[in-house]
Amino acid sequence: MSVPMFSDVGGGSHSYQDSDKTLEEIKLYESAREREEYDNRANVFSLIQAIQALEKAYIKDAVTPKDYTTQCNLLLVQFNAAFKLINEKFPTVEAFSKRYLLHCPVAIERIREGRPISVRDDRGNLSKSIAEIVSLFITIMDRCRLEIRAMDELYPDVKELYEIMCRMSSLPTSFEGSVKVKKWLDELTSMQASDELSEDQARQMLFDLESAYNDFNRFLSQGAN
Repeated sequence: MSVPMFSDVGGGSHSYQDSDKTLEEIKLYESAREREEYDNRANVFSLIQAIQALEKAYIKDAVTPKDYTTQCNLLLVQFNAAFKLINEKFPTVEAFSKRYLLHCPVAIERIREGRPISVRDDRGNLSKSIAEIVSLFITIMDRCRLEIRAMDELYPDVKELYEIMCRMSSLPTSFEGSVKVKKWLDELTSMQASDELSEDQARQMLFDLESAYNDFNRFLSQGAN
């Protein structure tokens, strides 16, 4: 007898082949209320995936900042409305993602922040943003000097650095230091987690980050406000 394969996201009913019966139906719900619950979960599931896809497209410059901001705001509004319908059983988006094996880290981060990454807002705490940027620059450059080249060890800090720089309201959108950081974020994004930068790439990355860090310090010396 074959084993039935189905997911509880999406509602509906599923069939499997039995040696004695053909296409026996397995219902995932027994009432209209249960069906609505599964439909609500499916909606949340699809919205998280949509936000993840949009974030990746923005990182790769596959969507304009204007279109990204518009679509991201819309998806976040839809997600917040949809999640209210299921949060009695799932108190957080992390709990939902764990239950359904969703690996969408950038979507979850965007949901936590509640706004597109393109919306520049350091929440009035300029000193904190500057301290975080300086700390991340130093951390990443130290890793490069220690010959740490694995994508999964470099990517999180480079991504965080770029996002904080984007949120820093006093930093110009065309700031050269941000462009250099974005270049390496794109490079790391295109790699597999187990991939490593070559020796030449690591050397160039360190050079570019040192240059970006100097650009940032010059910007601060000229008055970040």
